[in-house]
Amino acid sequence: MHLNKIKYSNDLYVHIYIHIHNIKISNKQINFLLKTETFKIMEGRKVTGWAARDSSAILSPYSFHLRKTGPEDVLFKVLYCGVDHSDLHQLKNEIHFTTYPLVAGHEVVGEVMEVGSEVKKFNIGDIVGVGCIVGSCGECWCCKTNKEQYCSKMVFTYNAINNDGSFTQGGFSSAMVVHQNYVVNIPENLAPEQAAPLLCAGVTAFSPLKQFIKSDEVIRAGILGLGGVGHLGVLIAKAMGHHVTVISSSDKKKHEALTDLGADCFLVSSNHDEMEKSLNSLDYILDTIPVSHQLQTYLPLLKVEGKIFIVGAAPEPLQFGASGLILGKKTISGSFIGSIEETQEILDFWVEKGLKTMIEVVKMDYVNKAFERMVKNDVRYRFVLDVAGSDLE
Repeated sequence: MHLNKIKYSNDLYVHIYIHIHNIKISNKQINFLLKTETFKIMEGRKVTGWAARDSSAILSPYSFHLRKTGPEDVLFKVLYCGVDHSDLHQLKNEIHFTTYPLVAGHEVVGEVMEVGSEVKKFNIGDIVGVGCIVGSCGECWCCKTNKEQYCSKMVFTYNAINNDGSFTQGGFSSAMVVHQNYVVNIPENLAPEQAAPLLCAGVTAFSPLKQFIKSDEVIRAGILGLGGVGHLGVLIAKAMGHHVTVISSSDKKKHEALTDLGADCFLVSSNHDEMEKSLNSLDYILDTIPVSHQLQTYLPLLKVEGKIFIVGAAPEPLQFGASGLILGKKTISGSFIGSIEETQEILDFWVEKGLKTMIEVVKMDYVNKAFERMVKNDVRYRFVLDVAGSDLE
């Protein structure tokens, strides 16, 4: 490895690169290299975001430099960004390994300010979106078949290393630079704040359910959990013509599920009699719960050959008995967000069906309170940060 060819923008990137490539080098040598121009990447503009400094996950203003806009990159001003449970898991260092300071946010809507010389898909002034990933290898089977979210070299929108060596920071910031292949168009008649939750929560529900779009039979659906992903799952399933049952641990959300979201039935999982009456009734269950829970409770609700799609990123193991699967030829499967193609599809689907996300728009200085309320399930149903309308300093 020729150290004079390693290019990083600051101390953080240098130390990460040296660590992951197992380069044998002393601290004295690192400090020397940090002072040399050949070791520094050409930095882009300075921006301000809100970052966590440690696993307390308390966010506060943080200035950093974007990477320089490359020939296939899109630089955009962030307008809005959704707030997701997985943001909090990552900020608390509960999933993967968190590198601090960390700017979260992966439901990002912005306005294009600059495009690289080889960008053909976008123009200055376009309203665009970025979801959970900003890179992949582009060469593997997953990438060639529009399943790049499963690429082994997939690059997360934040807390990851870009192909050029820069550290990714998310949409809780004033601007971002992203390769054009991982950017989507926001339809003209879709409000940007409405679009934000679709870029993660929406496509997360849409991806496993799209297999039923052309079904000639009435599909009986179960939506487990009625949070950010769950409420979108209800809207998507209903728009596809499914008979939708919302499954929740209490009846607190019964009225809104049936009246506001249009669900057909509401099932309280803690009510033994209700659960008994619903045995073998569902073709699938979309499991959106992001915390530990017993899958065994819900398997009996499925018909023979029924499926549970797990999309909630619970940090603890989920438990179930093998007999519950075997005796009904039932399937438990996972689904991770969606492809870039599917992300564009859900945005277009939303407009086509005339759907509306149920959100609470707040300023950036409310983000810590928003996380507190989200943990308490005190939001209907997704916080969206008005980044452009906030004082980030």
